[in-house]
Amino acid sequence: MLDLDLAGNGPALDLVDIGANLTHDSYDRDRADVIARAQAAGVRRMIVTGSSVTVSLQAAALAASHPSLYSTSGIHPHHAQEFDEDSIAALHALAAQPRVVAIGECGLDYFRDFSPRDAQARAFAAQLELAAETGLPAFLHQRDAHEPFVRIVSEHRGRLSGGAVAHCFTGGPEELAAYLDLDLYIGITGWICDERRGGALREALPRIPLDRLLLETDAPYLLPRDLEPKPRDRRNEPKFLPHVLSVVARIVGRAEEEIARATTRNAETLFRLSAGAAV
Repeated sequence: MLDLDLAGNGPALDLVDIGANLTHDSYDRDRADVIARAQAAGVRRMIVTGSSVTVSLQAAALAASHPSLYSTSGIHPHHAQEFDEDSIAALHALAAQPRVVAIGECGLDYFRDFSPRDAQARAFAAQLELAAETGLPAFLHQRDAHEPFVRIVSEHRGRLSGGAVAHCFTGGPEELAAYLDLDLYIGITGWICDERRGGALREALPRIPLDRLLLETDAPYLLPRDLEPKPRDRRNEPKFLPHVLSVVARIVGRAEEEIARATTRNAETLFRLSAGAAV
């Protein structure tokens, strides 16, 4: 049973947002307030996503400055053409920091193709090797590249002792089955709240085992489409994670408290977070 909040108004949430881009410049004016608002909404811990060496350094510094934050160390496929031996050395050094809890965001993105596909594959494989070497979980990205993504992950999965999560999963039942066969955790964002694009995901969601489910905002992106009222600047924040929780619970037909407990427990397990909310 969840504890009551301090005002006695119901169960107090203890959620983990496993993917928030809190280094994004849209937060420069009010980052501390964004973190405070998230905690007030019951999002007690957040993992700040690293998407390049520079951003990973910023994310690690931010995580080191606040007890509710952790970070990842990685290079997004958009930046794969920047990847070289110096990059992997920098990511390796970051991975040794105590509040860096995963390697990534790494993977393949054939939707934008901001980096050549061969460069994406090389950077992806190298980061999976780094995850294997460090024992940290892999924080994975895939868009419009399902088959090569599955192939590369399959080649490395046996050495990923720290596990892995399919960040911002937006696929349907077939993609989900392939990821579950690889024993991946599945990260669900506000994409589930989009009736235009989220149909396949809504079909797949009830098939995610409760011990594989994670929640995230991918803020400042993916503001839930059905959120009311919407912020005027259309910027997503971790404080909206309880809205994603509510939609997930409704679709799978379970109580919000059950989903909250399970996803927080899963985040603590995968990312080796200390049990209990940060203070």
